[in-house]
Amino acid sequence: MRKFAWLFLLGAAVAAWAEPPPVVRDAQAPAVRELVNLDSLGAGFRFDLRYATPDNFVHATLYPVAKAYLHRDAAKALVEVQHELAAQGFGLKIFDAYRPLSVQQRMWDLIHDERYVSNPAINAGRHTRGTAVDLTLVDREGKDLPMPTPFDDFTERAHRDAAGVPADAAHNAKVLEEAMIKHGFLPYPFEWWHFDHRDWKKHPPLDVPLDQLP
Repeated sequence: MRKFAWLFLLGAAVAAWAEPPPVVRDAQAPAVRELVNLDSLGAGFRFDLRYATPDNFVHATLYPVAKAYLHRDAAKALVEVQHELAAQGFGLKIFDAYRPLSVQQRMWDLIHDERYVSNPAINAGRHTRGTAVDLTLVDREGKDLPMPTPFDDFTERAHRDAAGVPADAAHNAKVLEEAMIKHGFLPYPFEWWHFDHRDWKKHPPLDVPLDQLP
């Protein structure tokens, strides 16, 4: 039943975005100036920015710099998550955050599966708004904790309702999910690592390269 509920919600979201909103490409636009470099916040985030390296499903470097940006509201909420988890002996490791629309298109051209890569023709993506973040849970030393799958595992094993997940991985995924939900993030049903800030639909998609951001 839970699986069908996720599918219904996803279908409703897709239907609501039949026409993509206008794309912002001006690096000086107000929406772009709302992006914050997560490493500049001093929150203790760890980073493994796969798309700034060839170690990703595209097998190519997609970002010119290894930096992670979020809209300031999402960034503030993520700092709150980090502080709460730190009190439990955990922390966050960031895989991806803001993603230019041109990169989103390149991903879609390879993976035509809307469960794992947003179709730019429908909603211009989720990461493109600077309100989506891919992340995992680490211990105090920054060591990755067991999770249901590796990052960017495009199989049903990565779904939030996947069966047969080892107990420790299921527990860690639940800890991460509960902390993110508490601070205003929405869990994506098909990827345990992906979360959208609750206000993501209010923000326009952006197509500004990361090396043009401060």
